[in-house]
Amino acid sequence: MLCSSTRLFRRNLSISAISSSFLLSNRFSCGSKRTLFVSSQIPSFSSSFIDTRANFQRPIWSSLRSEHTMASQSKTGSIHDFTVKDAKGNDVDLSIYKGKVLLIVNVASQCGLTNSNYTELAQVYEKYKNQGLEILAFPCNQFGAQEPGTNDEIVEFACTRFKAEYPIFDKVDVNGDNAAPVYKFLKSSKGGLFGDSIKWNFSKFLVDKDGNVVDRYAPTTSPLSIEKDIKKLLGVA
Repeated sequence: MLCSSTRLFRRNLSISAISSSFLLSNRFSCGSKRTLFVSSQIPSFSSSFIDTRANFQRPIWSSLRSEHTMASQSKTGSIHDFTVKDAKGNDVDLSIYKGKVLLIVNVASQCGLTNSNYTELAQVYEKYKNQGLEILAFPCNQFGAQEPGTNDEIVEFACTRFKAEYPIFDKVDVNGDNAAPVYKFLKSSKGGLFGDSIKWNFSKFLVDKDGNVVDRYAPTTSPLSIEKDIKKLLGVA
């Protein structure tokens, strides 16, 4: 009788442990942020409890690893995978810039930062254009409506007043649902201090020769102040 009672007790205890494990596993998989258990808190009633807990957890951890892998894979690629429009509306395949270091800037003609940035961009470009640097300027009117002109007016302004010799592309949105795909890629590759969104005119992205985004700079960061980073990617002293 004693042996029968003991077997019955152990069977009921195992069933209870399985039910507890199932509830814990469900709570974990529903995204609860509370701590559920640690190994030192797991009751040592029977080996069936440990085995069952492990069996329930394997698919959960496997799923989490899969989601992490997919999230990492979604950010793969390079700037060379994109096609943009130039100021005349023609397609430009950015793969033509393979082997070049790129400084990508959203520009505006009526911003308080316009004079200093356009002046220094021209200086940096003149100094390093023959060593593999290319500056890509994308006009944007999303910040204080400070780029209201047509593409032709924007190009004339930059080229006449600031002697811009680097390419100026079609006006784009850099934030929101209508943001240009190339800017969605840039932002996802390098987030800003207070989130991914572009904060103002003349935000800057530095891209290496393989098309990887390696750095991001605030609108108030002057082009001349990042010269050392440009030189490093170019491999010049």
